[in-house]
Amino acid sequence: MAVCAALDDDDLGALEAIMTSKKLNANESLVEEGAPKQRVFSLTSGMLRIYTLLPDGRRQITGFLVPGDYLGLADDDVYSQSAEAVVPSVLCAFSAREMDMLMEKFPRLKERLHLMTRDALRTARDNQLVLGRLAPVEKLASFLLVLAARSEKHGGRRDLVHLLMNRIDIADHLGLTIETVSRSFTKLKTQGLIQLPEANIVEILSRRSLAAVAGMDPDAV
Repeated sequence: MAVCAALDDDDLGALEAIMTSKKLNANESLVEEGAPKQRVFSLTSGMLRIYTLLPDGRRQITGFLVPGDYLGLADDDVYSQSAEAVVPSVLCAFSAREMDMLMEKFPRLKERLHLMTRDALRTARDNQLVLGRLAPVEKLASFLLVLAARSEKHGGRRDLVHLLMNRIDIADHLGLTIETVSRSFTKLKTQGLIQLPEANIVEILSRRSLAAVAGMDPDAV
């Protein structure tokens, strides 16, 4: 667990004492927007979708959490967004109150969690940049590059993206229809920028060209 990296072996017992394991089936809800924040979570396997409901009832997916990500630390007294499992997932759950006490007892843990919060804010900023693209193909290209960067950070290949989420999730994240998402995938494939060896696997053939389509700095990806 990423959060455990902040503690020495002798101090891990204090963290384990307040930790419980939480398993979710695909599409099972973890927390609901506006509910009192009683627990915080560290995702150890699977994927979560983070979303909010718009006034007209539509779902806006604001991001996806991958193993090592932390949920709840940036929230105040209530959860700012809803979260549910994309695929079967396992999390470590901690009492929010007891975690606050541990953070005061172990400064390294507090520093580690603050670093994770800043990383989550950077991810949220990247997601906003994706949503700010105008053309659908620009949005999809940006989305794939962001996922590739996160995969590389967690030890994966920088040119291979595993899409655990389905096309409907991608559409709800990018603010597009599922038909537009499918056409955008086809366009990127036809242009020779990506390959789709399987429906849920994207191989990036040229990061620089994909970045150019996304309107991003090719040297920054």
